Amino acid sequence: MQRKTIWMNIVFVVVVLLIAGGLLAARQAKPSAPSLQAELIYGDEGTTLYYDLSTDAVYDVDTGYYTVHIQIQDGAARFVDSPCPDHVCEGFGWLTQEDQTATCLPARAVLTIAPAP
Repeated sequence: MQRKTIWMNIVFVVVVLLIAGGLLAARQAKPSAPSLQAELIYGDEGTTLYYDLSTDAVYDVDTGYYTVHIQIQDGAARFVDSPCPDHVCEGFGWLTQEDQTATCLPARAVLTIAPAP
């Protein structure tokens, strides 16, 4: 009876180790996520600017209506210190994932996280 319990424990440990090894191998083989960038579309002509999310900086962009301030930090982007009257665009906070969007309607500006080419 004692031998059977020991063998059951050994088989259990081996199965758990094989499953853990398989999960680790699958995680290592998984393709990396695409790199992302911030995309600012603004003005009546739909001018587009792209910002690398790996470089921390603050950009001032004159949209023809207001000068918006875009902050890039730690792989995220946001509107900061908006001169528009309602500051709603600042309330969107940090954008970090693909297809997240913040809009400043008075400045006619849209900030989006998009895949880098």
